[in-house]
Amino acid sequence: MDNNEVLGHLLKIESEAAALVNDAQAEADKRVLEAERNNHNSYDENYRRESARLENELLALKEQTEQQYQAELDSYKDTISSIPMDLNRFSALFDRLVAEETL
Repeated sequence: MDNNEVLGHLLKIESEAAALVNDAQAEADKRVLEAERNNHNSYDENYRRESARLENELLALKEQTEQQYQAELDSYKDTISSIPMDLNRFSALFDRLVAEETL
């Protein structure tokens, strides 16, 4: 083999190696892109699922709080309505307070 043949053979091998490297890089890029898509889709799905769970939890807590509020309000109304009114004492106190304000 003369030098030209050896050099040609080496250039051919280098060209084949470059093609392999380019193919490998293209495959790696493709796999990275696919992994990024999968991760993005997985993130979106987890985000939607967690958002829905938290929203349901919030609605349940809101309903529970509203029921508790209504129960406490009803209890307060019952307590207030069970206290007898003494209009004579109220009128006397009112008259006295108004009289103090006018002095």
